[in-house]
Amino acid sequence: MDSTIKIKSRVHPVDEKLALWPTFVMGLQHVLVMYSACIIVPLILGAALDLPKDKLSLIINADLFAAGLATLVQCFGNRFFGIRLPIMMGVTFTAVAPMIAIGVNPDLGITGIFGAIIASGLIGIACAPLMGKLLRFFPPVVTGSVLLVIGLSLMKVGIEWAAGGEPRLPDGSPNPDFGKPIYLAISFFQLALILLINRYAKGLIANTSILIAMICGFICATALGDVSLKGLDEAAWFGMIKPFSFGLPTFDIWAIVSMSLVMLVTMVESTGMFLALGKMVDQEIDEKRLVRGLRSDGLGTLLGGIFNAFPYTSFSQNIGLVAISGVTSRYVAASGAFILILLGCFPKMAFIIASLPLYALGAAAMVMFGTVALMGVQILSNVNFSHHRSNILIVSSSVGIGLIPTIAPHFFQHMPAWSKMITDSGIILCVITAVLLNALLNSNSHHSPQATK
Repeated sequence: MDSTIKIKSRVHPVDEKLALWPTFVMGLQHVLVMYSACIIVPLILGAALDLPKDKLSLIINADLFAAGLATLVQCFGNRFFGIRLPIMMGVTFTAVAPMIAIGVNPDLGITGIFGAIIASGLIGIACAPLMGKLLRFFPPVVTGSVLLVIGLSLMKVGIEWAAGGEPRLPDGSPNPDFGKPIYLAISFFQLALILLINRYAKGLIANTSILIAMICGFICATALGDVSLKGLDEAAWFGMIKPFSFGLPTFDIWAIVSMSLVMLVTMVESTGMFLALGKMVDQEIDEKRLVRGLRSDGLGTLLGGIFNAFPYTSFSQNIGLVAISGVTSRYVAASGAFILILLGCFPKMAFIIASLPLYALGAAAMVMFGTVALMGVQILSNVNFSHHRSNILIVSSSVGIGLIPTIAPHFFQHMPAWSKMITDSGIILCVITAVLLNALLNSNSHHSPQATK
């Protein structure tokens, strides 16, 4: 690592302030790896609600703006909010189905969505201290299993991106472009580039290998004619994000209940990711710090509802980027937050980045998600399996159940619709299974069954 990003002896790497240029570049890298996931939810919601183009553009930019605000809260924070780790916040996919159900109700519409989001954010802030009491249920055998499932589950996404996106079109027919040899060739070229840069480069170049690979992918996609900037002239140069642009929110009790369940699920998911990231960056996550992080999930969701956006949670792909880049400074994530806010206020810039095709992201995604899984393996390597064989059952069962939505998406197809927010999330299934089995199988141990070797 070069002198511009060398860690000072008295400052923890998480609190290290790097030089301006490396901070910006690595912050941009964080934005690029999360950008596609960040805009997919507003696109899905816009299509479901048949929003006109100007309204769709508004919620996309509002989503970027609110995600940046939520990230700043987590990175900086105060005595009440913010876990102060290198976390990027983005819209949670768990909220998609409930938001569509609320939005298509003619008595509620999109203002009903925002009302439910605001209320659930307030409930999340109030419930954070109660969730913090669950910290003792997340020993290494649980956090390691959760992190392993996060990486393995997301690997499917990276693989599909590398092949060009979804294997099937929205109508269910096979995607004829999926797996095109040229897509695979570009993905393998990017993968080789990432490996070579990390093998032979040092300092900032090595830390931004993912960004360099994506830029090369963008150049290749442009040469192939796959980067379309049609409509760029119609996008505004600047646009302020104003609260309640769709009108005052509508508050409905059942809509609030459904979105509050999403908030609860998100907080359980966040607990696992916060603890895993804490181990990754060598920072202890005690109860007070965990509560601050969970309160920030609630505050981010509250801000999302106010600024015409969505519920927010920490993005696991960015946790993977922290692992692969080795840069753990929360100021880098904060710089990514400022970039998100600027993108939300400069629609033309957001439009250009949104033009990056998925196959130009696939190789980077595979490396990052694989690294997340490896972090889970590293945590589990310190769990005592020899003298406490119950840990073998905990890990094997929780990982197996956590991978069900990835390997067999229709496994729970006959379950009630309300259960999908749980059964569609491998992370939630893994957390519930690991926590319950650990409480059941390790409750009678006279000494810590998760002790290091």
